[in-house]
Amino acid sequence: MPDSDIIDARSTLKKALSTMADSVLHGYDDTQVALMGEECILIDRNDNVTGSASKKTCHLMENINKGMLHRAFSVFLFNSDGHLLLQQRSQAKITFPGHFTNTCCSHPLHTPAELEDNGAIGVKRAAQRKLQHELGIDPKQLSVDDLHYLTRVHYLAENAPDPGTWGEHEIDYILIAQKDVDITPTLNEVESYTYVSQEQLRKMIEKSQEGNLLITPWFRLIADKLLMGWWNNLHNIQQCRDSQIHRFCDQ
Repeated sequence: MPDSDIIDARSTLKKALSTMADSVLHGYDDTQVALMGEECILIDRNDNVTGSASKKTCHLMENINKGMLHRAFSVFLFNSDGHLLLQQRSQAKITFPGHFTNTCCSHPLHTPAELEDNGAIGVKRAAQRKLQHELGIDPKQLSVDDLHYLTRVHYLAENAPDPGTWGEHEIDYILIAQKDVDITPTLNEVESYTYVSQEQLRKMIEKSQEGNLLITPWFRLIADKLLMGWWNNLHNIQQCRDSQIHRFCDQ
């Protein structure tokens, strides 16, 4: 192993151990705490890169309330029957545990490969990495070319069920794919998963409105405002692409 790789590995381990010792993370799952040391991409309101900060720093409401904003992605994976793959987030998750959400939601990291802008290729690489990590989807079954970048969504949400400490403030890249894949979920990340039709999703949203089901705020926003237009055009999904940043918050 080259000396530079050893230094990088030691630096990453040092950050992870430092994060695990942080009092604000006391009592949470050790694996999820270690992931809070990952370096996310800081951006301005127009999605220009301004720097980096740890996942923990990006998700603290005290920083979000000062305007801190980071880059994220949301994958919507449909099977050949046109059903959407949803996951239920693990109870071990620090933010929005036990909530149902779209196929995969996470962050590109502040690395050369995942910062690359050309056709959102960096975000697609991050999505492929996390689809494998969370759902065990082999990159050979779902390549970056299978992921279609459509648009971006800007939103802000406080954590549930424990608001005050944690939250989300992201510009979220929307990635759509239609492919049949094998799934082997990582239990520390995903409690359950299911494929749903449009009608089944509507019933889930109704249950959420009645307080009988938890759905992440970003997925709820996207489902209410944008999702059905994409879902009805899977046969020609590129016609849905735009260059906008859809604003669903005031910051």
